[in-house]
This record gives sequence, C-alpha cells and structure tokens, in this order.
Amino acid sequence: MLTYTLRRLLIAVPVIVASTFTVFLLVTMAGDPLAGLKGRNPPPSPQVIAVEEQRLHLDEPPLQRYWTWITGVVQGDFGPSVRTNVDIGHEIAARFGVTLRLIAVAVLLALVLAVVVGVISAVKQYSGIDYGFTFAAFLFLSMPSFWFAVLLKQGGISLNNLIGDQVVYTIGEKSVIVEGGAWAHLADAAGHMVLPTISLALLSFGAWSRFQRASMLDVLNSDYVLFARAKGLSRRRVVVRHALRTALIPMTTVTALDFATLISGAVITETVFQWRGLGEFLVTSVNQRDAYAVLAWLLVVAVAVIVFNLIADLLYALLDPRIRHE
Repeated sequence: MLTYTLRRLLIAVPVIVASTFTVFLLVTMAGDPLAGLKGRNPPPSPQVIAVEEQRLHLDEPPLQRYWTWITGVVQGDFGPSVRTNVDIGHEIAARFGVTLRLIAVAVLLALVLAVVVGVISAVKQYSGIDYGFTFAAFLFLSMPSFWFAVLLKQGGISLNNLIGDQVVYTIGEKSVIVEGGAWAHLADAAGHMVLPTISLALLSFGAWSRFQRASMLDVLNSDYVLFARAKGLSRRRVVVRHALRTALIPMTTVTALDFATLISGAVITETVFQWRGLGEFLVTSVNQRDAYAVLAWLLVVAVAVIVFNLIADLLYALLDPRIRHE
C-alpha cells in the first residue's frame, strides 16, 4: 500500500508541472498585467513601469519566469502579485479554509442524498417513487449552476422580506459584527452556509443519485445477491449488508473525479453569494491577468484533486477486500 501511494505521488509531479506551465503560458499571452497601471491619467513615469516589470519578472523570458516561480513554490514563495498589497501565499491559505468548508459540507450532503435516493430508486425500480426521484435528479442536472444559485439567493431575499426579519443569509460567509460568544459565531457561520451549500450540493446530487441507482441495480441483479436471497436472508439485510457496500465502490470514483467540478461550481457559487473564498480570488486574479495568483490557485486545486483521487483508490480496499494495491 505504501509503495502504491508513493508511486502515485511521484506520477502526480509531472502532471502538476505540465498543467501549471500550460496555464502560465495562457495567462501570459492573455495580455499585459500592467495595462491598468499604464492606462492611468496621468500615466506613471517609465521608471515606475520598469520597477514593476522587474518586480513581476516581466523583463525575463516566459520559460525563465516559470522556472523562477516553480522553484520559489518549493520554498513556500508563490511569487509576486500584480496587486502590491497582496501576499499570494497568505491569501490562498486564508481563503482555502472558506472554500473547503463549503465544499466539504456540500459533498457530505450530496453524498448522503445521492446514496439514499439511489438505493431507494433501485429497490423501488419503475415505481412512482423511482419516477419522482428520476424527475428531481434530471431537473437539478438541467439547471445551470449560476442560474440556480441566483434563484436560491432571490428566494432567500423574498423570504426575509416576507417575514420581516433575517431568516437566511444571502451575502458573505459571515457577518461583519456578531454579538455573543463562540456559539453565536458558529450559528452565524452555519446560517451563511445554508443557501450556498444547497446550491452546490443539489447540482452534484442529481448526477450522483442516478449513478448510485445504476450501480445498485447492477449489484442487486448479481449472482451472489440472488444467492443470498435464495438462502432466505431478508431483503433489507441483503440490500444493506451485501449489496450497498459493493455498490458504493463506483460512487467513490465518481465523487473523487467530480471534485474538480465541485471546485468550479464553488467559484460560481462564491461569486453569487459574495464569499471571500478561492472562487473570488480566482475571478479577481483572472480579471487582472495576475499570472502568479492564477498559478497558485491551480496548484492548490491540482493537489486537492490528486489527493482525493488517491484517497478514493485507497478506499477501494476498505469497501471491497478483494481489491489490493501492490
């Protein structure tokens, strides 16, 4: 198991290098990051522009700039930002916790709903319940993430106006001022998570529930499940103790592979609900052509995707003892 893990981590290194280098070239070709500075009225002096170009390594060839950045990352330096008051490493660290909190709760909610709905749909195949869950799943699958988030936000605003009080929060990941102790801050943070979590979770739930249903149907029709039923075991015991465990194996793969999609969805969700997470950081960095900031975001996402895929592979051995990683 240790050898397999180390081998996977070593394979991940060239993947990260190739992906970050490709993004670096694309951001570099997107335009001049100092265009805003040069377009000021009155324009800055050539000396000021030269100092900024040297600070951002714009006076170096692209390949040398990338090498300077990648060697600095190894030492904990994510490079200079176009915004002089921004420390990229500090910003990434501060915002990562905000985005991770949203994604973790959304994944947990989506997984629980998808597994429960998928199992019930498979057991009640072609029943009214199955058709109802199928309709709901395809409904959420067809909704654009941005539109669904805006719809939830507008619904929250309408609910607050109707009741005349702050029932749900529609802006930010926390209130500026919270009176009370730790419990008050925890309740405030939880209240701000309701709508963004629902928005992100339900869009993933639609696809995952259909996948879980298909996986469960395959297992229910397998020989060992039919044999267990023939031995006289109750249907509930067969489903819960025999079929479900095997049917969860493909779900771990889907969840791990969809992690990048969840991060992309988090970018949209954070933008709509004005969360100061990695999503807002990426949007701001792209708009300002901040190459090193975009690279730092990509590096964090790439590492997270690789780690989650590795965790999914290792979980196979726990879900199915027949699977061994040599």
